[in-house]
Amino acid sequence: MVGEDAARDSASFERPRCRSVGELEPAHENLVDAARERRGKAVRHRSDEVRVAGDDRSVAREREHAIELLAPAVDVEVHHGHVADFGHVSDAPQLRLTHHVRPAITRRLAREDRVRLPCHRRPQEPVVQVGHGARAERKQRPPRDCTDCVHPAPAFELAQCPDRQLLEADKVRTVARHELDHLAEERPALGRGGVSVEQVPCPHEHGHGVAYGAVRVLLADPPAFTPPYDHELAAALARAGADVELVTSRFRFGAAPEPDGYRRRDLFYPLSSLLFGRSPLRLPLKVAEHPLGLAALHRLRADVLHMQWLPAPELDAFLFRPHLPAVFTAHDLLPRRTARRTALWHRLFARFERVVVHSEHGKEMLTGLGVEPERLRVIPHPVFPSEPERRDDGRTVLAFGMIRPYKGLGDAIDAVRRVGDARLLVAGDPLEPLEPYRDAANGLEVEWRLGYLSPEESDRALGDATIAVFPYRPELDQSGALLRALGAGVPAVAYDVGGIAEPVKRYDAGRVVPAGDVTALATAVHELLDDTEALERARAGARRAREELTWDASARAHLALYEEIA
Repeated sequence: MVGEDAARDSASFERPRCRSVGELEPAHENLVDAARERRGKAVRHRSDEVRVAGDDRSVAREREHAIELLAPAVDVEVHHGHVADFGHVSDAPQLRLTHHVRPAITRRLAREDRVRLPCHRRPQEPVVQVGHGARAERKQRPPRDCTDCVHPAPAFELAQCPDRQLLEADKVRTVARHELDHLAEERPALGRGGVSVEQVPCPHEHGHGVAYGAVRVLLADPPAFTPPYDHELAAALARAGADVELVTSRFRFGAAPEPDGYRRRDLFYPLSSLLFGRSPLRLPLKVAEHPLGLAALHRLRADVLHMQWLPAPELDAFLFRPHLPAVFTAHDLLPRRTARRTALWHRLFARFERVVVHSEHGKEMLTGLGVEPERLRVIPHPVFPSEPERRDDGRTVLAFGMIRPYKGLGDAIDAVRRVGDARLLVAGDPLEPLEPYRDAANGLEVEWRLGYLSPEESDRALGDATIAVFPYRPELDQSGALLRALGAGVPAVAYDVGGIAEPVKRYDAGRVVPAGDVTALATAVHELLDDTEALERARAGARRAREELTWDASARAHLALYEEIA
């Protein structure tokens, strides 16, 4: 119901002459826009519109003049059953209307309750959202003399707001001349979508599932040992809603992946990673730069610090003290160079709230070294998915990844020789002399693709392969090369060492044979190359691994882990 106003038939309010719209005081109270009926005579039957505060749509212009009306902000107190109604208004009386009407409202509605927002027990300061449409960006012109261009403006009334209910933001809108000045024809303003005023959590809701911002993750790989892993995990965490910063060093062997949704800083080893490549001369300089990198890392702020590698464990035992709740991923469990110094690694593991391993085997091994089981988490290493063009000839065996002594390239050469009608493709960056391997491969059909492989070159090698072999020594827990092969749909034949066998067995994505048994390795290779159905089942298993071992699933597991300690 709308009450009667004794001043309804009084003279119209006068337009302020000497002040531009830009000089008027901004509204700072809740706006209630519910014009009841239009008063006044239409001007020369032109189709006009009134721009009401909060709407971003353009205002229709008259042929010679444009008039913009601003709704006043009135500080009122309302009560159920009482509604204040203001008479007919003409032509933008914002400032004058406020001064004339405020005393009347105060006298009429004194000592009544204020409208309260939900979840609060006391009056709150209302908020007015000011639109920033195209017209607001234009330079405000001084007011014109529009005495003869009186535009009928809507009357103002205070709409009833039921107790503990929010006003809809779309109640402030443009009213065209042919419409009724009433919310009966209410529709959301363009760009608003009918979004309600944001509800503020109740006091008892704080700290109980109410999200106040994204978790900030500081992901650190100081030596840049695994740029593809760092990139995929950081991008997946960003997709899951985390604020991620990757701190690393310049990758010495190629271009690092471009950040996707996260930030990257090369804080560590600015000189040694740039000047020396693989030269042993970089090691003394790297030792000198390491404390500087740790100091720079200590200045960064986040909710969680997640270390991927500790490149200088002897120094880190004295210098590295996490300044944030910290997680460490034991990619190799105990790195090969310091694997026998278990007491050193026990001290380092104790500085992290959680330690991530990629397999159940890794969890068992670190538990045996004295790491508390409740601090260990198994998060499987995801695959690196790809769809290379398939060009294999049905008899190509791939030895893939960096060539190191523990990779067992000699066993791969011996197994292919025993198979007979097979060819070997060696694709990777050699970190040891190749002459012994070339001599062992004499008389075999071998193709050597040496050097650091870009993602495109890796896909080309995987597209040429029928199967891939991983005759590794027991010096690591998981292999990125294996998971890249499975991600490309290439079956694997692997020794049962570390956690390498787990994804192959779980998804039936190839064959697992006893470690060091070259005869069993050759038999498994021959079985897959000779049996088309067995090969297709192994390829289907590799595709299942690609569907389940995803980076998004890994990111969710990591975020759950961060919540435990942050």
